[in-house]
Amino acid sequence: MPRLRAADEVSNEMLVALLRNMLLQRAVDTRGFQLNRQGKIGIAMGSEGHEAVQAGAGMAFVRGHDVLYPYYRNTGILLACGFELAGVFRSQFARATDTTGGRSIINHVTDKAKGIASISSIIASQCTHAVGAAYAIQYRGERNRAVLCTFGEGATSEGEWHESVNFAAIHKVPIVFLCENNQWAISTHISKQMGNPNIAERAQGYGFEGVRVDGFDPVAVYLAVKRAREKAAAGGGPTLVEAVCYRFLSHTTDDDERTYRTREEVAQQRENDPVPRFERRLIDDGVLTAEYIEAMRQEVTTLVNETTDMVENEPPPAAETLYTNVYAGPTEPWV
Repeated sequence: MPRLRAADEVSNEMLVALLRNMLLQRAVDTRGFQLNRQGKIGIAMGSEGHEAVQAGAGMAFVRGHDVLYPYYRNTGILLACGFELAGVFRSQFARATDTTGGRSIINHVTDKAKGIASISSIIASQCTHAVGAAYAIQYRGERNRAVLCTFGEGATSEGEWHESVNFAAIHKVPIVFLCENNQWAISTHISKQMGNPNIAERAQGYGFEGVRVDGFDPVAVYLAVKRAREKAAAGGGPTLVEAVCYRFLSHTTDDDERTYRTREEVAQQRENDPVPRFERRLIDDGVLTAEYIEAMRQEVTTLVNETTDMVENEPPPAAETLYTNVYAGPTEPWV
């Protein structure tokens, strides 16, 4: 490994960790789409284009103290916040070893010990939950804790989002709202959804700070979320961080994005692909060599392949557990 140089706020060790997480996200995404096309999992949801946002935000998350309320396109941030890689695939394969017992849709995982709340597919519902958790932290007088709540720009059109940010502003709860603005709410472009596409500016209307950052730059995201997190944990109230990125793939494997956007648009955005862009940056800055990055990519690919094979061989939920955690009392619904 090349000798690392010191940096002001982000060490070279941290830069390498950011890149590795981004490569891991990309590999997990690729494998998910492959498994779906092979008929081994019902659906896959990619986050290509979000890697820098999720790696940077995850690095700012203080494990053992903070609480994460993610949304459905957040496999990367789950991994960045310490969620087990095997757990991601257990959710995708719906294995009995999954944290939900194989009961939930893909990536709807949770890890209470790591401060990772369960994902919900209901758009913006996690925002109200996150604000409640932040209010509880404040009410109990806990120090050096904050909540990180993530969502897409589409969620900002939901009533729950507005209620959440308004409550957070009034009570100055310790929360960071992170909008992963990929410009497409499934098939609805941001221009068809809001008159002002600058979501960070909405914070001012509620009476707190909003910050807009380049969502293709993991360092910029890390610094923005870190400062917002420190402010929240010190009693300074909420911050809305908008990370502008792009969704390169279809919404899910059940969606065909070719029906609502052109190949030219996607190709133009691909020029800003955060993974090769960050690789070039580390090479140009002398942090890593191209050979080291290739070795890292191979190591990550091997890890994902081996983890996939291991989890695929784990047992599915037993038939007799069908009604477990569904009904109170007897598990048979007709009793």
